[in-house]
Amino acid sequence: MKHIIAYIKPHKLSPVTLALQKIENLPGMTVLEVKGFGRCAEKKASLEDQLYDFVPHIKIEIFCPDNMVDELVSTIEREAHTGLKGDGKIYVCDAEQAVRISTGERGDAAV
Repeated sequence: MKHIIAYIKPHKLSPVTLALQKIENLPGMTVLEVKGFGRCAEKKASLEDQLYDFVPHIKIEIFCPDNMVDELVSTIEREAHTGLKGDGKIYVCDAEQAVRISTGERGDAAV
């Protein structure tokens, strides 16, 4: 089981969501509004300036079986791409266990 975490530009949420919903057996997704920053191209004059230099992004989280990772990642990458700096990032991590609280199902069945 994998945990996909994607950071995308806010205006790309709709196209990414529509494309993901077309994938058969999409287990679901969580969307959060977040702020952050990546590598600064130029250093700020002071630390105080850096504290308020956050950029809004959307964070998407998906837990899925291993065999769905490539399709989900390529869909997010394709739909979130603008070709401009700051398009975002996608991370794929191992998820050791999942438990569906309502039924007690575990592992892939819980996703």
